[in-house]
Amino acid sequence: MSKAFTKETDSDSDVEDDGAGDAASPLPAGSKNYMTPGGYARLRAELLDLIDNERPKVVEAVHWAARNGDRSENGDYIYGKKRLREIDRRIRFLTKRLEVAEITDPSVHHGSDQVFFGATVRYANEAGLEHTVTILGIDEADSAQSQVSWISPVARALLKSREGDVVKLITPAGAHEVEVLAVNYPLARPAD
Repeated sequence: MSKAFTKETDSDSDVEDDGAGDAASPLPAGSKNYMTPGGYARLRAELLDLIDNERPKVVEAVHWAARNGDRSENGDYIYGKKRLREIDRRIRFLTKRLEVAEITDPSVHHGSDQVFFGATVRYANEAGLEHTVTILGIDEADSAQSQVSWISPVARALLKSREGDVVKLITPAGAHEVEVLAVNYPLARPAD
């Protein structure tokens, strides 16, 4: 059978994927996809860049490679098609996530001592070791920058608590008590 009639099976499933090969964090059933205005803007900018810049460049490269003859041994063509599938997968993912995003501005809580979405919380564990985390949306949290998703165990333990409260944090290692030391929110950004 000709290669033209075979299905490419290189990750062609409809599983939600972030385009980089890692499965996306699923939203809990019945919950909303909370996101800060900044997180929404970053994801939207990435989507527009993929559509307006990245995808047309790859399509052009694939078109050029296809004109060079035998596609079965054409590395530029094969890589280009694979990259095009990755871009299209990421575009679908971002489109779905942005469609269901619930934009929540944490600056409305500026000055509050209660923990809500978007708060930066400093807390201490039982040993007195202090940690600072910012509670953000599933798609925008970056653990390398001390950001946690609002559905993470630490965020769930801290949400709705106030400065001075001691809350129970359930982890795989067991239950621990942590004390909320400080709660901060960003200042409201002036309208453009």
